[in-house]
Amino acid sequence: FGWNILDSWDAQYENLVSYVNKFGNTRVPFKFAENRALGRWVDNQRIKYKRCQNGNTLRIITKEQIQLLESIGFEWSIYSSDSWNARYEELVSYVKEFGNARV
Repeated sequence: FGWNILDSWDAQYENLVSYVNKFGNTRVPFKFAENRALGRWVDNQRIKYKRCQNGNTLRIITKEQIQLLESIGFEWSIYSSDSWNARYEELVSYVKEFGNARV
């Protein structure tokens, strides 16, 4: 049985490169219809990176993997506080205009 986890990582990385070439970013939806496994894999890379940054050495991502992902513009965090703050300000404006936050 010749399968191992690194082969799987390399295969998913190549799938991600194809995704970037098609869509121009690395923000693969978690439930990406064309390849659900890729969406989960991308999410797992972000989780592993965050754990590695916090000092957790279990199931880490390697420096080489980080470099490969960064070479294609991988976004380690797809949620920015700027975006959240902008949406919050929009909600505040909506509440002022309509008197509720039922949007």
